Amino acid sequence: MQIISFLGFTALVAIISYLATRKSNEDSSDGYFLGGRSLTGVVIAGSLLLTNLSTEQIVGLNGSAFKEGILVMAWETLAAIAMVVTAVFLLPRYLKGGITTVPQFLEKRYDKMTKTITSGLFLSGYVVVLLPIVLYSGALAINSMFNVPDMLGVSKTAALWITVWGIGIIGSVYAIFGGLKAVAVSDTINAVGLLIGGLLIPFFGLLAIGEGSIGDGVSTLMETNPDKFKALGGPESAIPFGTIFTGMMLVQLFYWGGTNQAIIQRALGAKNLKEGQKGLLLASGIKILGPLIVVLPGIIAFHMFGDTLENPDEAYPRLVTEVLPAGLVGFFAAVLFGAILSSFNSALNSSVTLFGIDIYKSHINKEATEKQTVFAGKSFGMVLAILSMCIAPLIANAPDGLFGYLQEVNGCYSIPILTIIVVGYLTKYVPAIAAKVAIISGVVLYSLSQFVVKPFVVGADNYPHFLHVMAILFVLNVIIMLIIGKLYPRKEAFVLEFTKQVDITPWKHLKTVGIAICVIVIGIYVYFS
Repeated sequence: MQIISFLGFTALVAIISYLATRKSNEDSSDGYFLGGRSLTGVVIAGSLLLTNLSTEQIVGLNGSAFKEGILVMAWETLAAIAMVVTAVFLLPRYLKGGITTVPQFLEKRYDKMTKTITSGLFLSGYVVVLLPIVLYSGALAINSMFNVPDMLGVSKTAALWITVWGIGIIGSVYAIFGGLKAVAVSDTINAVGLLIGGLLIPFFGLLAIGEGSIGDGVSTLMETNPDKFKALGGPESAIPFGTIFTGMMLVQLFYWGGTNQAIIQRALGAKNLKEGQKGLLLASGIKILGPLIVVLPGIIAFHMFGDTLENPDEAYPRLVTEVLPAGLVGFFAAVLFGAILSSFNSALNSSVTLFGIDIYKSHINKEATEKQTVFAGKSFGMVLAILSMCIAPLIANAPDGLFGYLQEVNGCYSIPILTIIVVGYLTKYVPAIAAKVAIISGVVLYSLSQFVVKPFVVGADNYPHFLHVMAILFVLNVIIMLIIGKLYPRKEAFVLEFTKQVDITPWKHLKTVGIAICVIVIGIYVYFS
């Protein structure tokens, strides 16, 4: 029953995605990389949510909630504010300049070498960190829910390799051969299923705790685990309260504010600015409900299983199999499988875009046609997919849980890139050399800080939280860029030209809805403080 419902829902999504995209021009770089700039607000919102909400979020963040409680909701709720900032301030500038990739803006603002360095950083981050972690966390969830080792009669390690490669191959087909529109349509369908299935987990979990009553389940959960419902973390917690105002907001702006290609590419594919802003704000409003899916189940799992789990990242898959009726496990596994594919194929599609436009056409074959550029990107994507599938099973023992490890390692490239984007937008005379210095110093200093000084010189117990380190290095790199800009300014001020590729008339309810979302987020923190 579980296998049948799993295969049925997965096949349905694949068929609908194919029918929705079979008439698109995949040989056009605009059609392939940006879905022909035809995405509506609803499709953008669904694609944004599912791109973000994969197993590194669902499994990893619930694992963190199992240990830390509700304070880890900061990764979700504060994202809503960052998405509002993107809709109001950043997206209009991207669409005005006809930007296809983030590094494209950097080329216009600085120079081609800055763009190439940034694209290289993105690609290295995808292949070494993001793609392997998505594959590993997804394989862990599927193996636990279907008991794959026993089903196939193999060891856990062998089952992990098999599942990783299965997910990777299917995700590669979606991303490499379908283009962004295929990815976005399948994401939207899966987003609906994920929201429904994701909410069923806490629903049945609270029913189990409350012996048939949701209200009693909530009361019992909060009364017996009061420490798990404190939103403001202490100095020793995974997210100390002070980090919300330092590195946390920088990470959110990096992820949602236009510097993460896998995310912003959905908004860049909007048919106009109005649809792009509606999509971002719709996604941010739903994002506020995210803790119900990626935090609350972890606390429920702690109440039910206590300290019996050695690996907190196994809490969510075990809770699913414990509380869901047997007939729904297969459906939810299919939805979760869609979420796994979403993050994998979205990052892979973004990698294909970055390589095809920012590296192949810019440096390898400057006279390449659109068809040649797309083919080169697809070929690179296949190589990248194979590398990530080889690396994924090797990170099985990630320190501090999947989600914390992912965020800390991402700092190697997220903060340097965010620095040059922010300075590039807010100044007109800072030169290209300043951007190059900031990128190199940011990567080197953060890597030395977290992987040399912290473990081998000072010790983890006496070292600042990595989010504070991000903020310190961000400020330092901004100062370096401004000093260089003062000493060696550009000869001419930078002006972002309007390419008129899309209508940039803003949505009339933008400010009202944006303010309402920010007020709700602040209210949640006040309530749980």
